[in-house]
Amino acid sequence: MAPNPKQKPKLPGLISGLGVTFRTMMKPAVTVQYPHEREDPPARARGVIALKEENCTVCMLCARQCPDWCIYIEGHKEKRPPRRAGGKERTVSVLDRFDIDYALCMYCGICVEVCPFDALFWSPEYEYSEPRIGALLHDKEKLGEWMQTVSPPEPLEVGAEVKGKK
Repeated sequence: MAPNPKQKPKLPGLISGLGVTFRTMMKPAVTVQYPHEREDPPARARGVIALKEENCTVCMLCARQCPDWCIYIEGHKEKRPPRRAGGKERTVSVLDRFDIDYALCMYCGICVEVCPFDALFWSPEYEYSEPRIGALLHDKEKLGEWMQTVSPPEPLEVGAEVKGKK
């Protein structure tokens, strides 16, 4: 069989490919040996959802908007004294239960976005595996612990106004 004159010789391509391989072998490894070395996640990384319990008004917006129905909220109403003298007694919702089932959660962040009272935040925590799938149902105490790792909000851009202040 006669050689095809349109084919290029393969030897220069092979040599340049081996050169790339050799240069890569001479560089130090960048692998992090995970259980023994922990690499910090980047700023604003999505890990788990943290709860700031004192901001939650039991409005149920997060639970209603969740596409996986993995948020369970229970609360009750209590009477509180009026804010001003001569005012009317007011009714306040009190949070009894706030659970997120991370076995169902798809980490879409809709609950964080729709919360009008800034009660839900993204925490950079990512080490929360459990030996049993049933243990991935985390309650408000565990979600509150993750609130300590939430980074403070970024400063406003120049010219931006703070809500409620003029």
